[in-house]
Amino acid sequence: MRRFQDSRFQDRVMVITGAAQGIGRRVAERAATEGARLALVDRSDLVQEVVADLVGQGAEAIALQADLETWEGAETVMARSVEHFGRIDILINNVGGAINFKPFTEFTPEQISAEITRSLMPTLWCCRAVLPTMIAQGGGVIVNVSSAATRGIHRIPYSAAKGGVNAMTASLAFEYAEHGIRVVATAPGGTEAPPRKISRGTPEPRNATEQAWFQAHIDQTKQSCLFGRYGTLDEMAAPILFMASDEASYITGSVLPVAGGDQG
Repeated sequence: MRRFQDSRFQDRVMVITGAAQGIGRRVAERAATEGARLALVDRSDLVQEVVADLVGQGAEAIALQADLETWEGAETVMARSVEHFGRIDILINNVGGAINFKPFTEFTPEQISAEITRSLMPTLWCCRAVLPTMIAQGGGVIVNVSSAATRGIHRIPYSAAKGGVNAMTASLAFEYAEHGIRVVATAPGGTEAPPRKISRGTPEPRNATEQAWFQAHIDQTKQSCLFGRYGTLDEMAAPILFMASDEASYITGSVLPVAGGDQG
């Protein structure tokens, strides 16, 4: 495995949630080249394949399967990470993603609850679960992955969830700075990624109207970006790792837009 000359994460223990595919996997791959000791978390067994690949390249990594939409899942993941590595230096909260894309008045109450549970609660639970460990060891870094879609169309419940992530980031930074803990976030825009092996549960459009609703959010995302395009996985992963590193040691409570000029 290729390592950078300056390994920013040498021997740092990093927990990455939603690590089986997409942004989470790319963050894990890049962190491994910089010496991180990785606990990769996902509810899909695909995370086992990611870990096997990284270990085969010389990384130190374990796979943890859990449902982070529950407190029990988050608590278990942090406990098992500490049991294996002895500490947690960095937590990257990457679980989330819009499920439905349509006007707000078309969402059912059940769908609204599902969006909030998917894109807010895993970050909330994981922050609550990791903080006692970070307090006890005298510091740590939490990087929350938010979204530029806090200002967007046809995914209002998702926007609300990510707005909650932003508020949580700011408030946790205030509350835990005295313990040497930094809490920051990035806000990715639209991201080009390989087809998902496990769907988020987005239903296929049933008619032209539903297809137009779905396309509208894509069009809005590109129009809000000054570059008029989606970003790459590497363009999303690099700022996450910067915010997690000592290079960002004087940054806390901030949400970094990573959306080609869309401030979210």
